[in-house]
Amino acid sequence: MLKALQTFFEVILEYFVIVLMVILTTIVVVAVTYRLLGSSLAWYDEVAAIMLAWITYYGSALAVLRRRHIGFDSVLLSIGMPWRMWAVALAELITAGFFVLLAWAGYTVMTILGGMSLVSLTWVPVSFAQSVIPIGAVLFLICQALSLPDYWRQTASGVSLEHAEIEEEVETEMKKAGNA
Repeated sequence: MLKALQTFFEVILEYFVIVLMVILTTIVVVAVTYRLLGSSLAWYDEVAAIMLAWITYYGSALAVLRRRHIGFDSVLLSIGMPWRMWAVALAELITAGFFVLLAWAGYTVMTILGGMSLVSLTWVPVSFAQSVIPIGAVLFLICQALSLPDYWRQTASGVSLEHAEIEEEVETEMKKAGNA
Protein backbone atom coordinates (compact mmCIF):
# COMPACT_ATOMS: atom_id res chain seq x y z
CA MET A 1 0.00 0.00 0.00
CA LEU A 2 2.75 2.43 0.99
CA LYS A 3 4.79 1.57 -2.12
CA ALA A 4 1.71 2.06 -4.35
CA LEU A 5 1.06 5.48 -2.79
CA GLN A 6 4.72 6.41 -3.24
CA THR A 7 4.57 5.36 -6.90
CA PHE A 8 1.36 7.33 -7.40
CA PHE A 9 2.89 10.53 -6.01
CA GLU A 10 6.09 9.97 -7.97
CA VAL A 11 4.27 9.60 -11.30
CA ILE A 12 1.95 12.56 -10.67
CA LEU A 13 4.76 14.85 -9.53
CA GLU A 14 7.08 13.74 -12.32
CA TYR A 15 4.54 14.50 -15.04
CA PHE A 16 3.46 17.74 -13.38
CA VAL A 17 7.05 19.01 -13.14
CA ILE A 18 7.68 18.01 -16.76
CA VAL A 19 4.56 19.88 -17.89
CA LEU A 20 5.65 22.95 -15.90
CA MET A 21 9.11 22.78 -17.51
CA VAL A 22 7.62 22.51 -21.00
CA ILE A 23 5.34 25.48 -20.31
CA LEU A 24 8.23 27.56 -18.95
CA THR A 25 10.42 26.65 -21.93
CA THR A 26 7.63 27.59 -24.33
CA ILE A 27 7.10 30.92 -22.55
CA VAL A 28 10.82 31.72 -22.71
CA VAL A 29 11.09 30.79 -26.42
CA VAL A 30 8.00 32.85 -27.29
CA ALA A 31 9.27 35.82 -25.25
CA VAL A 32 12.71 35.69 -26.89
CA THR A 33 11.10 35.46 -30.32
CA TYR A 34 8.95 38.50 -29.57
CA ARG A 35 11.99 40.46 -28.39
CA LEU A 36 13.93 39.50 -31.54
CA LEU A 37 11.01 40.79 -33.59
CA GLY A 38 11.18 44.13 -31.78
CA SER A 39 8.26 43.60 -29.46
CA SER A 40 8.04 42.53 -25.85
CA LEU A 41 5.54 40.64 -23.76
CA ALA A 42 4.51 42.60 -20.68
CA TRP A 43 3.66 39.50 -18.66
CA TYR A 44 6.74 37.39 -19.43
CA ASP A 45 8.98 38.27 -16.46
CA GLU A 46 6.27 37.87 -13.85
CA VAL A 47 4.92 34.58 -15.23
CA ALA A 48 8.38 33.08 -15.82
CA ALA A 49 9.38 33.84 -12.22
CA ILE A 50 6.20 32.21 -10.92
CA MET A 51 6.72 29.16 -13.14
CA LEU A 52 10.29 28.78 -11.89
CA ALA A 53 9.07 28.93 -8.28
CA TRP A 54 6.45 26.29 -9.02
CA ILE A 55 9.05 24.01 -10.63
CA THR A 56 11.27 24.48 -7.57
CA TYR A 57 8.57 23.65 -5.01
CA TYR A 58 7.03 20.69 -6.84
CA GLY A 59 10.46 19.46 -7.91
CA SER A 60 11.66 19.51 -4.31
CA ALA A 61 8.74 17.29 -3.30
CA LEU A 62 9.72 14.87 -6.06
CA ALA A 63 13.36 15.02 -4.95
CA VAL A 64 12.52 14.16 -1.33
CA LEU A 65 10.26 11.33 -2.47
CA ARG A 66 13.26 9.83 -4.26
CA ARG A 67 15.63 11.01 -1.51
CA ARG A 68 17.71 12.78 -4.15
CA HIS A 69 17.88 16.15 -2.44
CA ILE A 70 21.08 17.48 -0.91
CA GLY A 71 22.24 15.28 1.90
CA PHE A 72 25.32 14.33 3.87
CA ASP A 73 25.24 10.55 3.86
CA SER A 74 28.99 10.19 4.35
CA VAL A 75 28.90 12.32 7.49
CA LEU A 76 25.76 10.58 8.74
CA LEU A 77 27.15 7.10 8.14
CA SER A 78 30.33 7.97 10.00
CA ILE A 79 28.27 8.35 13.19
CA GLY A 80 28.05 5.16 15.20
CA MET A 81 24.83 3.41 16.05
CA PRO A 82 22.45 4.23 17.76
CA TRP A 83 23.43 7.90 17.51
CA ARG A 84 23.14 7.74 13.71
CA MET A 85 19.45 6.95 13.97
CA TRP A 86 18.92 9.67 16.55
CA ALA A 87 20.56 12.09 14.10
CA VAL A 88 18.24 10.89 11.31
CA ALA A 89 15.20 11.32 13.55
CA LEU A 90 16.31 14.80 14.59
CA ALA A 91 17.01 15.88 11.01
CA GLU A 92 13.65 14.54 9.84
CA LEU A 93 11.83 16.32 12.68
CA ILE A 94 13.59 19.63 12.01
CA THR A 95 12.84 19.37 8.29
CA ALA A 96 9.20 18.47 8.92
CA GLY A 97 8.88 21.30 11.43
CA PHE A 98 10.25 23.76 8.88
CA PHE A 99 7.78 22.63 6.22
CA VAL A 100 4.83 22.73 8.65
CA LEU A 101 5.83 26.32 9.43
CA LEU A 102 6.23 27.04 5.70
CA ALA A 103 2.76 25.63 4.94
CA TRP A 104 1.23 27.77 7.67
CA ALA A 105 3.10 30.91 6.56
CA GLY A 106 2.21 30.26 2.91
CA TYR A 107 -1.45 29.87 3.76
CA THR A 108 -1.32 33.08 5.81
CA VAL A 109 0.27 34.93 2.88
CA MET A 110 -2.42 33.59 0.55
CA THR A 111 -5.21 34.86 2.81
CA ILE A 112 -3.60 38.28 3.16
CA LEU A 113 -3.07 38.65 -0.60
CA GLY A 114 -6.46 37.10 -1.40
CA GLY A 115 -8.02 40.07 -3.20
CA MET A 116 -4.94 41.06 -5.21
CA SER A 117 -4.03 40.10 -8.75
CA LEU A 118 -0.81 39.88 -10.75
CA VAL A 119 0.49 43.19 -12.04
CA SER A 120 0.77 42.15 -15.69
CA LEU A 121 -2.15 39.70 -15.82
CA THR A 122 -4.85 41.31 -13.71
CA TRP A 123 -7.22 38.39 -14.20
CA VAL A 124 -4.84 36.01 -12.33
CA PRO A 125 -5.16 36.18 -8.52
CA VAL A 126 -1.93 36.45 -6.55
CA SER A 127 -3.28 33.75 -4.24
CA PHE A 128 -3.21 31.32 -7.19
CA ALA A 129 0.45 32.13 -7.86
CA GLN A 130 1.30 31.92 -4.14
CA SER A 131 -0.65 28.68 -3.61
CA VAL A 132 2.54 26.80 -4.45
CA ILE A 133 3.94 27.63 -1.01
CA PRO A 134 1.44 25.78 1.21
CA ILE A 135 0.67 23.11 -1.40
CA GLY A 136 4.36 22.48 -2.07
CA ALA A 137 5.12 22.35 1.66
CA VAL A 138 2.34 19.83 2.31
CA LEU A 139 3.46 17.74 -0.67
CA PHE A 140 7.02 17.81 0.68
CA LEU A 141 5.77 16.55 4.05
CA ILE A 142 3.77 13.75 2.42
CA CYS A 143 6.71 12.73 0.24
CA GLN A 144 9.08 12.87 3.20
CA ALA A 145 6.78 10.58 5.19
CA LEU A 146 6.37 8.17 2.27
CA SER A 147 10.11 7.87 1.66
CA LEU A 148 11.15 7.74 5.33
CA PRO A 149 10.72 3.99 5.97
CA ASP A 150 13.12 2.97 3.16
CA TYR A 151 15.55 5.74 4.08
CA TRP A 152 15.44 4.67 7.73
CA ARG A 153 16.22 1.04 6.83
CA GLN A 154 19.05 1.96 4.47
CA THR A 155 20.64 4.36 6.92
CA ALA A 156 20.37 1.82 9.74
CA SER A 157 22.09 -0.78 7.56
CA GLY A 158 24.85 1.67 6.56
CA VAL A 159 23.83 2.10 2.91
CA SER A 160 24.68 5.48 1.38
CA LEU A 161 22.13 6.86 -1.06
CA GLU A 162 24.75 9.22 -2.48
CA HIS A 163 27.23 6.42 -3.17
CA ALA A 164 24.49 4.25 -4.69
CA GLU A 165 23.54 7.11 -7.02
CA ILE A 166 27.16 7.66 -8.06
CA GLU A 167 27.68 3.94 -8.67
CA GLU A 168 24.47 3.84 -10.72
CA GLU A 169 25.66 6.72 -12.90
CA VAL A 170 29.10 5.14 -13.37
CA GLU A 171 27.46 1.86 -14.38
CA THR A 172 25.20 3.67 -16.87
CA GLU A 173 28.17 5.47 -18.42
CA MET A 174 30.15 2.24 -18.63
CA LYS A 175 27.27 0.58 -20.47
CA LYS A 176 27.10 3.55 -22.87
CA ALA A 177 30.84 3.36 -23.47
CA GLY A 178 30.59 -0.40 -24.12
CA ASN A 179 27.84 0.12 -26.71
CA ALA A 180 29.70 2.87 -28.54
